[in-house]
Amino acid sequence: MTKFYSALEACGSISRFAGQFFKEAFKPGFEFREFLRQCFFIGYKSLVLVSITAFIMGLVLTIQSRPTLVEFGAESWLPKMISVSLIREIVPVITALICAGKIGSGIGAELGSMKVTEQIDAMEVSGTNPFRFLVVSRVLASTLMVPVLVVLADAVALYGGYLGTNIHGIVKWQLFWGQVFNTLSFGDILPSIGKTFFFGFVIGIVGCYKGWNTAKGTEGVGQSANSAVVLASLLVFVIDLVAVQISDLLKLT
Repeated sequence: MTKFYSALEACGSISRFAGQFFKEAFKPGFEFREFLRQCFFIGYKSLVLVSITAFIMGLVLTIQSRPTLVEFGAESWLPKMISVSLIREIVPVITALICAGKIGSGIGAELGSMKVTEQIDAMEVSGTNPFRFLVVSRVLASTLMVPVLVVLADAVALYGGYLGTNIHGIVKWQLFWGQVFNTLSFGDILPSIGKTFFFGFVIGIVGCYKGWNTAKGTEGVGQSANSAVVLASLLVFVIDLVAVQISDLLKLT
């Protein structure tokens, strides 16, 4: 029961922290330069890692799926199968997990080190709103950049799938992409991109919450970074489960 009450208390604390974010985000005096700086670090600095991972995902999925389709004489369905699998589920979730590991831990460690060295207190004394400068800018940047990274990862993963289809045969460029775009619909693309905004928000808010509430000196910085990754990754799966259920209900209606 103690762990249950602790979990409920943590949920309440994060909810209050998120509520403070929404209250500060719509007040005048938005830190636009800091927001752009965080977009650069969160988006551009993660682009190479996300692109390499997406390319490997598309290539491996194609190579692993081909033998099964060949057994059923459905090798021609390979572009359709990999496009739906990658766009709907694999690329958004894996990209979000990568961002949770890289972005979430980075934000947690950065704010945690500022907390234990009393830099946040110094900002308050100097008249700067540390929550708006540190938290709001980072959460908004992660909310915006994770969907952008997912869209780029989708394109790279599909290109990896195209190369994978040409390992054991020759598939023309126009034929492959024609099958991909004929298979995909707005019902596949919009939900997969829409849920990534929630992924980015959760990654940013959890990383900032863990870093903002760091304690126990420098030891707590590592604990904050580690717990930010674990909690953000768990919430990504929870949000994905809810999003899949909602999208299925919308398709049935």
